[in-house]
Amino acid sequence: MTRVVLLGSSPGPDTAPSGLKLAALPGAPTVAERLRSQILSLDPQPATIEPHDVAAALRALADVAESATDNLFIIPGNSVIHDELIYQLTKAKRGVLALVAKEPRPDLAEEAQEDIVPIDEADPEIGVRTLEGLPVRSRAGKSRVVSAGTATIAVTRPNTVLLGPIHIKASQADNLAQTCRELAEMTDRFGPDDDLVQLIVFGLVRNGVSVGIRGRRDLFFRRVSTQEEANEAGAEMSGMNEDRARLDNAVKGADGFFTTYFVSTYSRFIARWAARRGLTPNQVTLISIVLGVLAAACFATGDRPWMVAGGVLIYFAFVFDCVDGQVARYARKFGVLGAWLDATFDRFKEYVVFAGLAVGWVVSGNGDDIWILALAAIGLQSVRHLLDFSFGVSNRRKPPSQLPTIALDAPDDRPLRKALEKRKVERSQGIRGLLKMWTKAGKYRAVHWARKMVVFPIGERFAAIAITAALFDARVTFITLVAWGTVAALYTLTGRLMRSLA
Repeated sequence: MTRVVLLGSSPGPDTAPSGLKLAALPGAPTVAERLRSQILSLDPQPATIEPHDVAAALRALADVAESATDNLFIIPGNSVIHDELIYQLTKAKRGVLALVAKEPRPDLAEEAQEDIVPIDEADPEIGVRTLEGLPVRSRAGKSRVVSAGTATIAVTRPNTVLLGPIHIKASQADNLAQTCRELAEMTDRFGPDDDLVQLIVFGLVRNGVSVGIRGRRDLFFRRVSTQEEANEAGAEMSGMNEDRARLDNAVKGADGFFTTYFVSTYSRFIARWAARRGLTPNQVTLISIVLGVLAAACFATGDRPWMVAGGVLIYFAFVFDCVDGQVARYARKFGVLGAWLDATFDRFKEYVVFAGLAVGWVVSGNGDDIWILALAAIGLQSVRHLLDFSFGVSNRRKPPSQLPTIALDAPDDRPLRKALEKRKVERSQGIRGLLKMWTKAGKYRAVHWARKMVVFPIGERFAAIAITAALFDARVTFITLVAWGTVAALYTLTGRLMRSLA
């Protein structure tokens, strides 16, 4: 359940400006009708806050935050937005996530001609530029809002507008309430063009809350105030393929090299085909299990043609292992049972294949010493999964790193930027410095994929099994698994020890 806060008039067909029609969309709904149908699936009784009296609106939002037991989703009442974008924002893991648009970077030729002062030497300014009708008064980095200002409070080199939607986890509701009450006491510092969403983010950032950012990417969002803007928004939205965006977003963005280039390029289309025919993620998981068991049976014969067949089957067992998660994300069918089955039977498929390879080696008359390698592979993989699980649990208990704070009424963001610079220097020393350097190295494509592959993720493991078993024999397969798995375990363990000590 998500608590929805609507900034603007109560949704309804006769409410202005939300009564503007989206003639280009099926059924020609009004902005309000469409938004109402979207948010009712999240909250059947959304809170409505009129933003005309800023102080009253901030206090009303503080009241909602204090009483909320669920995550909050704040959105302007004149928003035209894709369903998929609402879904992605409300399912984000960040404590606070805001939808933003950054100003386009100047052309390199123009930039070279200008005498641009480095940001460390730049003076704070009151943002006077606009983007999509909103004042550019925030500065965002790669992943979060670094600083924000108002009509009277300057910010260093602003480059971003807060488009409207903000998702706030329940754990941050108290911070939101406190911030809103503090802001309500200083409304004399705001101007008539200060947007309520911008003010909320301004207060949160200055109170040390990390506000993550997300762009629209391949989805649509716009605020509309006139019928002309509504016509443009409807026409642009109708020309975008939301289903394709939803399908693309069903694929995990942090997969390994083999999964990214040899599975996910087409598995998403299998997922859509399965979802449209009513197949559940658990049924797809069952297909993957059956293919894994068949692969083990083929390996158990020890004959070359069947070994090749086993390699093909274990590859497709992994393909359907990816498809089940993609079906879940595409069709919005999640469940505890499904997650448990997926994680459990991933290990089952690996270990039954190990057994099949060992049996095939023995029945081919090669001796039973292969079981030592098989048990070594099973033991190594079991230890790696135990370490993964225990580190994940411990890491979730770690409190988030505190960001610097600054008084809300400070005239500019120089104290905040100095504190951030000091924090940056401190975090660039010792073990943290080494980890930061290694993270930065990931911007190089070769290093990025090398780091993905060295940890020997499931895609690479299944690929190694399929290729070595089909082309060589079980001994080569197990030696590959043990050798690569040992390197991966040492690399992973070193990284986690460093992160634990940092």
